[in-house]
Amino acid sequence: MTIKVALAGAGAFGIKHLDGIKLIDGVEVVSLIGRELAKTQEVADKYGIAHVTTDLQASLAIKEVDAVILCTPTQMHASQALACMQAGKHVQVEIPLCDVLKDGQQVVAMQKQTGLVAMCGHTRRFNPSHQFVHQQIQSGQLNIYQMDVQTYFFRRTNMNALGQPRSWTDHLLWHHAAHTVDLFAYQAGSPVVKAHAIQGPIHPTLGIAMDMSIQLQAANGAICTLSLSFNNDGPLGTFFRYIGDNATYIARYDDLFNGKEEKLDVSKVAVSMNGIELQDREFFAAIREGREPNASVAQVLPCYQVLHDLEQQLISPSGLTG
Repeated sequence: MTIKVALAGAGAFGIKHLDGIKLIDGVEVVSLIGRELAKTQEVADKYGIAHVTTDLQASLAIKEVDAVILCTPTQMHASQALACMQAGKHVQVEIPLCDVLKDGQQVVAMQKQTGLVAMCGHTRRFNPSHQFVHQQIQSGQLNIYQMDVQTYFFRRTNMNALGQPRSWTDHLLWHHAAHTVDLFAYQAGSPVVKAHAIQGPIHPTLGIAMDMSIQLQAANGAICTLSLSFNNDGPLGTFFRYIGDNATYIARYDDLFNGKEEKLDVSKVAVSMNGIELQDREFFAAIREGREPNASVAQVLPCYQVLHDLEQQLISPSGLTG
């Protein structure tokens, strides 16, 4: 049976999903939803997608659509995920699940009510570099003592990954920190029990903090230090240092190095080196097998509880006393 998919969001990330899906057997994108019809039609023509619309509801009304992938602005994620499940469609929503905790909680409640597959795009769980480390942990060969993570971009203007103007504003806490907060708990195999954050000045026009520092501790004692910036003029991306009981690993996207900067071969970890493709493969496999996917909305919800708690700290920081 071919799984018929509607994809919402024909921007930089939507295109990454379209490229990944091309490599997966038994899956067909039959509808593409975008904000601007002409640009969306252009992408649809390139990928051979017959139905194009600017209205998600028009795609949800298509009976043959089994599943939806949402690559839309953060602020729409939770409400659109709810709409997809209300229409009886499985849904994968790109990270972050929400930017308000109660919205994420509603998505998890709807998933439980409907029994549909609902997954969030926490890609770090799927990148081969991080999967390699996870396998070491699962096999008992490695315990994580500390993760040191740098998430650095140059975003002083509101542009997307293709250098095009964004219709929405990205967020260090609710988007970029979500990757690491979730990955830390996942790799430590232990929930986050302590979390602290400080942030730099608020940007006068974007209205967000451009620099942030976060400290986490898991129940098992492992710690994580996360530095984030939209002011960093290169190198760009997220870089992870895993410090374990018997090894140090440095992950740069899909590449992995040991502490001596020797590159490790992670090409056999999974069927692909593309984290987005692997994420999509898990989504479709869960639909076929009628099971909970890795990075289900229920599994990632604790991450958003931590982000909520951090946001409350940032709104009313206590500062130094005495």
